[in-house]
Amino acid sequence: MDRYNSTKRASILGILGNIFLLIIKGIVGFISNSQSMIADAFNSFGDVFSSLMTYIGNRISSKEPDEDHNLGHGKAEYIFSFLISIVMFLTSITVIKNAIITYINKTPISFNYYLIVVCIITIIVKFSLFLYTNKLYKKDKNILVKANSKDHRNDCFITLLTLISSICGLYGYFIVDILIGIIISLWIAYTAIKLFIESYDVLMDKSIDDSAKDKVVEIIKRHDEVIKFNHFNSTPVGYRYQISFTIFVDGNLSTFESHEIANQLEREIEKEIDEVYLTVIHVNPSTKNKKK
Repeated sequence: MDRYNSTKRASILGILGNIFLLIIKGIVGFISNSQSMIADAFNSFGDVFSSLMTYIGNRISSKEPDEDHNLGHGKAEYIFSFLISIVMFLTSITVIKNAIITYINKTPISFNYYLIVVCIITIIVKFSLFLYTNKLYKKDKNILVKANSKDHRNDCFITLLTLISSICGLYGYFIVDILIGIIISLWIAYTAIKLFIESYDVLMDKSIDDSAKDKVVEIIKRHDEVIKFNHFNSTPVGYRYQISFTIFVDGNLSTFESHEIANQLEREIEKEIDEVYLTVIHVNPSTKNKKK
């Protein structure tokens, strides 16, 4: 519940902050016809959508397992982050198109000092949101919060580029504004593709990473009763994994004794490895002794 509430607060703050930035960037950008500021405004529109998707995805993923969803609703985080990545990419394509049209048509850009003021306000707001969401992600490992945190961080750099282009506009170098508008859009596209791949991997049941698997193996090796193990499988459940494998123990042990070994392994794995949500162990008898 703490994880749900903290993510909920982060998404609400993101929605409010980005709506505010969208309004001031949009007004100043269209008045001055600054392509970098318009690109930044489109980026803020995408951020509003991202924060809204974070709110909805977090609400769904926090639901308890039920008869129709035995492993819970954790993958909702990745479905909504998947949607966020698509919208971000489409936004970047639209802004690049507009910047190129502006350059071809030689549309004039009217410099004003509000461009610089808006950039400074944006950097302050976004850096504050980045610090907050980055702290939450390190604590809760929520991919939706991670997506928002990276977005806030990227926005600081993006708006810094917008600030540079605005200053260049003051001295008549308006081509810089067009180029930075395109650079901003390419940055948005790059971030979107990375988020798309990460979400896709989980939705396609990518296996647990090797470092976490090695930790599981080390725990198994601590138990001399386990002669060998095989059939290791893992399935993502939200931001964590369900793992399963088969262990072989002395066939002369009672059913209770052999299954108690498995129960102890399950408790240790789930306690020591944060990435593991559930451990399922199948027990087989063996006539061989464990090799030392």
